[in-house]
Amino acid sequence: MQRTMKAAAIAEIVLGVAVVLVICYLAKLVLVTLLVSVLLAFMLEPLVALLKRVRIPRSIGALVAVLVLLGACWGATYFFYSSAVSFVHDLPSYSQKVRGMISPVVKQTKDLKQTTDKIIPSATEASKKAVPVKVENTGTTPDFVTKNVGMVTEVALTLSFIPFLVYFMLSWLDHGRDRTVQLFRPDLRSNAFTALRQISVMMRGFILGNFIMGIFMSLISTVVFGLLGLHYFYFLGIISGFLSLVPYLGVALAIIPPLVAGLGTLNSTGLLIVVATVLGLHVFSLNVLYPKFLGKRLQLNPLVVTLSLLIWGWIWGAPGLVLAVPVTGAIKIVCDNFRPLERFGEWMGD
Repeated sequence: MQRTMKAAAIAEIVLGVAVVLVICYLAKLVLVTLLVSVLLAFMLEPLVALLKRVRIPRSIGALVAVLVLLGACWGATYFFYSSAVSFVHDLPSYSQKVRGMISPVVKQTKDLKQTTDKIIPSATEASKKAVPVKVENTGTTPDFVTKNVGMVTEVALTLSFIPFLVYFMLSWLDHGRDRTVQLFRPDLRSNAFTALRQISVMMRGFILGNFIMGIFMSLISTVVFGLLGLHYFYFLGIISGFLSLVPYLGVALAIIPPLVAGLGTLNSTGLLIVVATVLGLHVFSLNVLYPKFLGKRLQLNPLVVTLSLLIWGWIWGAPGLVLAVPVTGAIKIVCDNFRPLERFGEWMGD
C-alpha cells in the first residue's frame, strides 16, 4: 500500500512537471515578457527604495524608475545606432575577406573531390544517374510577408507591456508580496515569505553581479581592441563583454564580432590577441568574479545549470539561455523552503 502511494505521488510530480513545461512552451512569449519584467523590477527596486527614503511615494518613485529605464534604453540606442548601422553596412566587405581567406581551403577540397572521383568512378556515375527532384514553393510572397508582419506585430505588442508591468510590480510590491503569502496555508506562510525574500535577494545579486562582470569585461575589451586599432572598438568591446555573460555559448558569441571586424585589418598576431583577450576575460570572470558575486547566492551545481540551459533554451530559445539560471535558482529556493521538496533542493545544490 505504501509503495503504491509513493508511486502515485511520484507519478503526480512527473505529470505536474510535464504540464508546467507544456504551459511554458505554449505561453512562451507571455512568460518571457513577464520574467523580463520581473528582472527589470528587481533591478529598479533599489532606486524606488532610495526615493521612498526621501519621502517620495512608491507610485511616483516607480514612475521615475521606469522613465529612467526608458531614457537609458533610448540613450543606448541613440549612442550605438550609427556604429551598429556602419558595422552592418561593412559586413559584406568582411564576408569577402573571409571568402578570400578560405578560398585556398575550398580549392583543396575541390581537388580532393576530383581525386576521389577518379579513384571511385562509380560514385560519380551514380550521381549522374540520379533523378533530379524539383521543389516548388507553394507559398506566395504576400502570404509570407503577411505571416511575418503578424508575428512581428504580436511580439512588439507583447513587449510593449513591459514598462507597464514593471511599473505596477514596483508600485504594488508590498501589496503583491502580502497577497501572495496569503495564498498559502497559515502554517506555510512563514516559509513562503522567507522564499520570496530569498528570491528577491538572489535576483538582485544575479543582476548586479552580471552587470559588474559585463562592465569589467567590456572596459578591458574596449581598451585592448582600441590599442589594436580595431574599427568600432568601443561598440565591439561592449557587445563582446556582455555577450560573454551568456552561459557556455557566451565565449563563442563574444569572439565572433571582434574577430570578423579584425579580418583584413589585423595580422595573425592581432587576431590571436583578440581571441586570447576574450578567452582570458571569460575564464577570469567564470573562476574569480562569478563565484564572488553569484556563487553564494545561486548555489546550483554545474549539472543542474547545464540541464536548465538545455531545457529552457529548448523551450524559450535565446531568451531561455538568459533566464535559465535565475529561474532555476528561484526554483531551488522554493524547494529549500518547503519540506516535501527539500530533497529536490539538495539535489540541485552545489
